[in-house]
Amino acid sequence: MNTRIARITTRLLISLLCLLTITGSVRPNTVEKIRSQGEIVVITRNSPTTYFEDNIGATGYEFELAKAFADYLGVNLVIKQADSLSEIYNAIDRNDAAFAAAGLTATQQQDKWVRFSTPYMQVSQQVIYRRGGMKPKEIFDLAKGQLVVTSDSSHAHQLRKIQGQQIPELTWSESPDFETVELLQMVATGEVDFTVIDSNEFEMLQAYYPNLAIAFDLTGAQPLAWAFPQSRDDSLFKVAQSFFRNAQTNGLLLEVRERFYGHLDQLNYVGAKRFQRQSDKKLSKYDGLFQQAAKRHNLDWRLLAAMSYQESHWNPRAKSFTGVRGMMMLTRRTAKELGVRNRLDPKQSIDGGADYLVKLRKRLPKSINEPDRTWMALAAYNVGYGHLTDARKLAKKDGGDNTRWMDVKNYLPLLSQKRYYKQTRHGYARGSEPVSYVQNIRRYFDVLVWNDNPDLDIALESENLQLSASIRVIPPLL
Repeated sequence: MNTRIARITTRLLISLLCLLTITGSVRPNTVEKIRSQGEIVVITRNSPTTYFEDNIGATGYEFELAKAFADYLGVNLVIKQADSLSEIYNAIDRNDAAFAAAGLTATQQQDKWVRFSTPYMQVSQQVIYRRGGMKPKEIFDLAKGQLVVTSDSSHAHQLRKIQGQQIPELTWSESPDFETVELLQMVATGEVDFTVIDSNEFEMLQAYYPNLAIAFDLTGAQPLAWAFPQSRDDSLFKVAQSFFRNAQTNGLLLEVRERFYGHLDQLNYVGAKRFQRQSDKKLSKYDGLFQQAAKRHNLDWRLLAAMSYQESHWNPRAKSFTGVRGMMMLTRRTAKELGVRNRLDPKQSIDGGADYLVKLRKRLPKSINEPDRTWMALAAYNVGYGHLTDARKLAKKDGGDNTRWMDVKNYLPLLSQKRYYKQTRHGYARGSEPVSYVQNIRRYFDVLVWNDNPDLDIALESENLQLSASIRVIPPLL
């Protein structure tokens, strides 16, 4: 009897195992579910280095990478915004999003909660202070001033490590409500003495806060990566790893890096202060003319204003040693072709400059897409269409992509070297000038967009830090 019962039990167990095997084999994994639904939900932060809306729609470094990954999967991208880092990690833990693309530092503290992808950027943590204020020269000086960081950030984790191992008297405040912009604003206005942010964030935002500077690096290079759930189903994580190993993705990373960071070193402290002063003093006299010209030509008026600052510092009577004149520094020949009778008249000069830029942009091959199309048109405005064409031919001959500004800007400077310009139709050119010209305009444009966006104008009163219920003061260990 017992033998018979044992046989029956064994058969039932075998049947159950077979059933589990069969049902398990047909259960779709995460990637299959995403593809069947036709969309992937990604959680991120709303910030200049991750995701934001501009005049052409959604953009940002993280957004562009996530969009490329969605295309790689063949699905639509759905963005979900979080208000804090803890909200991001909680959303991943609850599977409310497929992964997080939010400028997250891959740290050991978070490894137990999420699975980080292959890094796509290296950054360092930097201590930021106000010029003319208290400047910390080493980490021990952080205990002498008021320091604020974002809760649950890699910066907060690093401060805890320093407090535990080196400076037990260190104290600071942290809040989940403070994003990078708010922290920099508080330091800039003197509400606090220091903050800590990632190097890529300060690189992007420094021009908007010229009175801020880097005291020192708090860490060495640290990786930024996407965060995936810690799950047995790692199908999406594996596809993401393949995406980052893909040769096309490597090219994409370089392209996106150039688009968002390639021009940021053009505006130093002195240049940023000068641009700020000129904007406050002169721009209001002419912004109406820039807006009218931009509307007629379907351009962004801030691009025209950035061009004009680069050309003349908004001086209607500007003149170069080559004889170009006016707000947009038109040559006599170009002005005649455009119907500009008086190059010193601000309206005529701005209209003429806008008209000329549009003609150059239309003249470029259809294979050149935006924003590279505008950057190359600007280069042609400065150095001439023929020289730009020569540089594009050199790039193509050398195996580069002559439809991308990222490649072409490396060949323009070669036009001043005989062994290169003798191969071209139009000969010698001061090829480094159009590169600086374009990169400067891109930076001025960034600042004008920032200043013109009321959503980015953060007014923090001095009592905010003390009254905010979300502020947590980390006491010393002494």
